[in-house]
Amino acid sequence: MRQKWRDLLFVHWAVPPEVLRRHVPPQLELDLFQGTAYIGLVPFTMTGVRPVGLPPVWGLSSFHETNLRTYVRFGSSDPGVWFFNLEAANSIAVRLARAWFHLPYHRASMFLEHERPPPHQPAALPTIIYAGVRRWPGPLPASYTIRATPIGAPRFAQPGTLEHFLIERYALYTLANNQIFEGQVYHTPYPIHSANLHSINENILASWEIERPDSAPLTHYSQGVDVDVFALRRAAP
Repeated sequence: MRQKWRDLLFVHWAVPPEVLRRHVPPQLELDLFQGTAYIGLVPFTMTGVRPVGLPPVWGLSSFHETNLRTYVRFGSSDPGVWFFNLEAANSIAVRLARAWFHLPYHRASMFLEHERPPPHQPAALPTIIYAGVRRWPGPLPASYTIRATPIGAPRFAQPGTLEHFLIERYALYTLANNQIFEGQVYHTPYPIHSANLHSINENILASWEIERPDSAPLTHYSQGVDVDVFALRRAAP
């Protein structure tokens, strides 16, 4: 499947591993960076969603999405992502993803808007407002509003850094019929910016009974990448 991921905001908090361990299947190992686990809230928008060889379908190929995730390993397989939940502003996409990819998608009403840069900084990157409210299925309530501004020049995350650990992930893992399945994605490395997080109001973490840390999160932005998404396969340890 082909997709274009745009206007991605990566908001990450450091958390003790034991906070996340009870929410991740025992078959998976938490992937830690220097002994610390991370949980990430990632809103973005998708366009051009289509099977390979087919054109985009109006009303189905473009919609906003947000995921809450952490990082895992399965034996010697590629380090990957475990999704607590994914919110999408498209009912058909939610139903298909739940059935085909066994992923915890939820239907949400979502909003993404670029604020115009100030007149004295016409070349500045725009501040972006992300918002969403989960509709179904529960648990409810679950919503977020985030306002952030990308800063600086784009760069690529360097291997071995925390940025690379959090952002450059090319595998996802999911559980179906007590079996771990792996899905691969391919894209060029993200061009990333640091970002000023002006405000965040969310209870997505609380819907999992996870207390959001008081410390300021790490925040990054990417204008996006074009992505190939491959079918699930049973993961080999």
